[in-house]
This record gives sequence, C-alpha cells and structure tokens, in this order.
Amino acid sequence: MGGSGTCRVGYGPVRATSAGCGGQAGRLAMGMTRQYLAGELSVLLGHLQAAATTEAATRDAWSLRHSAETEPIPALRSVTVSALTLAEALCWDSLNRGDTAAFTRQAAVCAELHEFGVCACLLKEA
Repeated sequence: MGGSGTCRVGYGPVRATSAGCGGQAGRLAMGMTRQYLAGELSVLLGHLQAAATTEAATRDAWSLRHSAETEPIPALRSVTVSALTLAEALCWDSLNRGDTAAFTRQAAVCAELHEFGVCACLLKEA
C-alpha cells in the first residue's frame, strides 16, 4: 500500500484513510460490486497460477480462483488468506531451490494479493 495511503486496486487508485476500512476507503470498498471483488481477486489468482512452479500449486491456485469466482463475498477473505499462504509457500520453495526468477514473480504476486486484500477491506494492514 505504501506510505501515501493510496491503494491501487484494479484500474485506478482508491484513497485510503488512516481510519482504515471505516473511513472513505470503507465506503468505496463497500461500493465495490461482488463481481468487481471476485473478478479482481480472480485476476490476481491467475497471476499466482502462472507463477506456480509445481502441478500441485497450479491446481491449488486454480481451486482458489474458482472459489473466488463462485463463493459469496464473506468467503473472499478466506480465499485471499489462503492465496497469500500459497504464495508464501511458493516463495520459500523458490528461495530454497535458488530460483530467483520464480521468487521475484511470486513475491510480486504476493504483494499484489496483500495490497488488494487490505484495500478491499478483506485483510487488516500489518
């Protein structure tokens, strides 16, 4: 998210306030349609799927993507958390294998997923 308080979600910035999801960002996030949230998360999960280095991780990312597209909004939080867990595991695996190119791709997706989760009020900023 960065120090400026601007979340880049989708195709433009969403201004966040220090009040988190209760302020202006919360109203904007609440105004996002289910299709927008699911679609944006699905795109990010597609990036995760493309960055996967094993068949099992590719299947896991596909399964999460399917859940993002079909589950109700309250479930998107758990899908996002699961995606971050998968991305972190992929990053560690790539580091352990010395595959810096894969790690760089996976870390970028992980950062995008985290930023989306925070900006969409699915995650708390840590």
